[in-house]
Amino acid sequence: MPMPKNTKKPAKDWYRLDLSAIVYPTLQRRDFSSVYRISVLLKDTIQPDVLQRAADIALKRFPTYKVAMRKGLFWRYLEPNDRPGPFVQKDIRNFCMPMSFKGNNRYMIRLYYYDRRISLEAHHSLGDGTGGMYLLQTIAAVYLKLLGHPIPAQYYVMDTDHAPDEEEFEDAYMRYANASVCPDRPSEKTYRVRGTREPSHTFNVIDGILSVQETMAVAKRYQATITEYLNAVLLYALLQKQEHDFHIRLRPVRIAMPVNLRRFFPSRTLRNFITMVYPSIDPRLGDYTFEEIVTHVHNYMRYYINEKFLRGDITTNAATKRNPFIRIVPLFIKDFVVRLFYTRVQDKNSSAGLTNMGALKVPDEMKPFIERFDIYMGMPYSQRTNCAIISYEDILTINFASCIIEADVERRFFKKLVEDGIHVKIESNRSFEEE
Repeated sequence: MPMPKNTKKPAKDWYRLDLSAIVYPTLQRRDFSSVYRISVLLKDTIQPDVLQRAADIALKRFPTYKVAMRKGLFWRYLEPNDRPGPFVQKDIRNFCMPMSFKGNNRYMIRLYYYDRRISLEAHHSLGDGTGGMYLLQTIAAVYLKLLGHPIPAQYYVMDTDHAPDEEEFEDAYMRYANASVCPDRPSEKTYRVRGTREPSHTFNVIDGILSVQETMAVAKRYQATITEYLNAVLLYALLQKQEHDFHIRLRPVRIAMPVNLRRFFPSRTLRNFITMVYPSIDPRLGDYTFEEIVTHVHNYMRYYINEKFLRGDITTNAATKRNPFIRIVPLFIKDFVVRLFYTRVQDKNSSAGLTNMGALKVPDEMKPFIERFDIYMGMPYSQRTNCAIISYEDILTINFASCIIEADVERRFFKKLVEDGIHVKIESNRSFEEE
């Protein structure tokens, strides 16, 4: 006998920011917000009125995304937002723009459409890409349902008739921050890409579209996974860029790579539950062949990406939040200290960012309507490029995003893929005719 549907939503007056989310509002500037974008490309033109109805229905299932940011004396928090919106808009060329906490009827998400594409932008304070993907796919599923194509609740598609589980709201970091030691973090300055900064509110995007099977075959030649291989390609491109730049001395090249902790620690949270690892190469030790870089990255991943090391990393992150003295420090002092530390130390620990959301699954009933997915890490905090990877069926998309004019790193990256025999289709929101 099927279980009756629970339509009563758990009542919440406010939500604490999770361990990662605490940092993102602190870094907010007029020209920067921690905003990411995920998109789904359908096979038919979007009907905006139907998409708006779908968004209104789906968003009720995600109470931690239907919120506004509020500021207290000691901490920020999220409160339910019942204002009209968010409203579906026509897409713009320079997306992932800074997001004011007081604009857009205080919503911290945006919904765009263009031709066959639906795009969701979310402030990282609400959750990571996994939580955003649940929301995007649920909106897409409701949209298709309104057009007469019922989609079952499976994989990233939520049942909008069921109440959220309490575990979806949890700060999962605090549940697993129980190691007996707090490992140190890398602190040495790394190579930073030099480039001409674009005018404010200009966002450069370069997309590479590849075959999953073709890329996997090349990665296997190097005895690596796709993630390891693409990390190695980006390190290789950054090393080449540094070598050809004017430099007094070489510096290590390091990538900041988010790891989805749900793979190692069971949790149904739709909020942030990621941590960073930093595969790197130090050219001061000598010249590295590409094969040596792949081997180094492969060994690094095996050594650091496991339950033991990740639990220690979570514990290090949680130690500050648990400190009773820091809890009573006024928010404006916390903001000043965190911003200073991030600018002087944390932001200088990596040369680029790379995230791989992996292979997406959708319900079988949804497959005939979907062509591909895209993900963008958003505007970098400083001069650098961010790379985001996602795959669906046999389509692998690699999305670069930067706020500088030069695209040397991206060129070297895709050139290496072509040299290895991978066919790449390039798309961009910019012109390269004059470069």
